[in-house]
Amino acid sequence: MSRLQSRHWIFAGLFLVILIAMLLNLRLDIRISPYTQELYDYIENLPEGSVLMVSFDHEASSLPEIRPLALSVLRHVFKKGHRVIGVSLLSEGTVIGYRLTQKTAAEYGREYGTDYVYLGFRPQYIAAILAMGESIRETYPQDYRGVPYDQMPLLNEIDNYDDIAAVISIADGSLTTHWMEYGQARYGVKVASAVTAAMVTTYDPYLASGQMLAMIGGLRGAAEYELLIERDGGGARGMLAQSTAHIYVIIMVIIGNVIYFRSRRRGGSA
Repeated sequence: MSRLQSRHWIFAGLFLVILIAMLLNLRLDIRISPYTQELYDYIENLPEGSVLMVSFDHEASSLPEIRPLALSVLRHVFKKGHRVIGVSLLSEGTVIGYRLTQKTAAEYGREYGTDYVYLGFRPQYIAAILAMGESIRETYPQDYRGVPYDQMPLLNEIDNYDDIAAVISIADGSLTTHWMEYGQARYGVKVASAVTAAMVTTYDPYLASGQMLAMIGGLRGAAEYELLIERDGGGARGMLAQSTAHIYVIIMVIIGNVIYFRSRRRGGSA
């Protein structure tokens, strides 16, 4: 059997193992991390009707990891009766954020303009963050749909960050740091985040210093949050597929090493 054929069998085995695990709907023993619990507790204990700004600061390439994070947070916010203002610091995240917000709001019967609005993207993210600290109305004279600011009941009571409970940055890169460096440091707005797993260690110092309110990270964070809100989603399924693949790869590495050392002992080629 050639090396190319062997590789095909290995990948076919990986597909089969993941497929079986998904069909059996296996449940992982997921423990809630303190970071995830902090974000959940903060949203859970806000007065009903509080306004949260959710910023979609990510690219389309990270959607498989970002989507479960965003959905779990949005579902909790709408479930508790809070209101959402959606924005985006990256143009790629604009449409994605709008669709996710619209989809989740529909699940809970929330009305556009009253329970949530989506302002969309403004170029030069640092300038946009600073401008909203002075006046959101002047930064976004109209929303993503083109509706004037004054025609949306939710926005009639919102002037700047003083009228917002917190900003939740959903990010796959370093844009969340700008919310803390310019929004939190200058205007005192609370900042939380939902980030890809690769960015978790980047933001640990901000959590330790108290500059960041709370954080959930990666598919693990999404799965934990889904457990807290008692709503199945892509986080738990993604964790199952990921964990199954990791176990399969470890087994293949062990088998490969056993074959290698046996062939050396017999004097054969590796």
